[in-house]
Amino acid sequence: MAPDTAVLGIDLGTSGVRIAILDLAGNLRHSEGMPYSGAFEDPAAWIDGCRQLIASIPSDLRQRLRALAVDGTSGTLLACEEDGRPLGPALPYHLSCPEQLERLNALISDSNPAGSASGSLARALRLLETHPRDQLLLRHQADWITGWFLQSWRYGEEGNNLRLGWNLETGRWPDTFARQLWCQALPEIRPSGARLGSIAPSIADQLGCPPNLQVIAGTTDANAAVLTANPSAGDGITVLGSTIVLKRFVKTPLAGAGVTNHRVGGRWLCGGASNSGGVVLQQQFPGIDLEELSRQIDPEQNSGLDLRPLPARGERFPIDDPTLEPILRPRPVSDALYLHGLLEGMARIEAQGWRRLTELGAQPPKQVITVGGGARNPQWRRLRERILGLAVRTCHAPPAAGTARLALEGLQQADDLHG
Repeated sequence: MAPDTAVLGIDLGTSGVRIAILDLAGNLRHSEGMPYSGAFEDPAAWIDGCRQLIASIPSDLRQRLRALAVDGTSGTLLACEEDGRPLGPALPYHLSCPEQLERLNALISDSNPAGSASGSLARALRLLETHPRDQLLLRHQADWITGWFLQSWRYGEEGNNLRLGWNLETGRWPDTFARQLWCQALPEIRPSGARLGSIAPSIADQLGCPPNLQVIAGTTDANAAVLTANPSAGDGITVLGSTIVLKRFVKTPLAGAGVTNHRVGGRWLCGGASNSGGVVLQQQFPGIDLEELSRQIDPEQNSGLDLRPLPARGERFPIDDPTLEPILRPRPVSDALYLHGLLEGMARIEAQGWRRLTELGAQPPKQVITVGGGARNPQWRRLRERILGLAVRTCHAPPAAGTARLALEGLQQADDLHG
């Protein structure tokens, strides 16, 4: 591998796109992000973000790129034509489809991560009803963008498809799927870090990228954050973004409602994602500087409020309940006090999440490493330390750097295989 090799990681989050470039030694050489140019559910906005950010890479560095990988919001699902053209907007990861529970129960057990009304399979069933046709594809956000780079939508990465029904341990879809007419809509699953092929010549020309740029199977946005944090055995990872995601390396997979198990770097990574998070703060404080407001909070004191800060009805983890209602009232006159109560409510959800994973067999974390936008808030960090009873450390590297690390590992494995 040439010493000037560089790799690209692309992170598709809830609010926008971010890229990171690493050199062969794993050093961060470039990082930039931008909000979506359109609605989050609009795939054209995903492509636009990728185009603009790749165009912003200095030309000499862009020409050194040898591999790229993409992470996306886990569970955001799209129906498209076989040539990738979307049939409509994507259904976002936080959308529950309780009307599909009867069909779900006929397809899969409720102990399976895909058996929940908040899983991708429920959204897939709704998409199939919305777009009744013989030929279509169902692809998650990261897989669809990966397909755009290849100009082939054949593949899906295993971690992104767990809540669609893919079984990591058996390496197959449930037997009941084979009897469904829509079985052909499912992707061919490849492991995270696998080489999928070279970038399509037309896309390489559009982006000014090398024609031999390798496309590597990516991962979910939360797993990318874990790779960025590079945790030790005793660490738990909390991703504070639009949602709150908890991740923990374990010896064997865990089974429980709302819990997912991934295989990353040969190790089992378990966790769960709450619908609570930064999206609630954006709803309640539109256009307000939360950093300034947070400075008015004393994290050593209780707010006296008992809130359940969900953005809408329905929760995934630590309670998997599509009917669970938010508790956002009473709202005090003081915005600082209200923010204090919301942050406490989120910290209690996080603490409940760690307890739930421990109940299911995970070792309790000795400390928590935090990544994501919320990691930059010192009052929230101290408040969480008090409620969790654990030390909380902040990782400032962007999740896209973790995806770039995955691209580098995939490129090295491919070179070893063919070298």
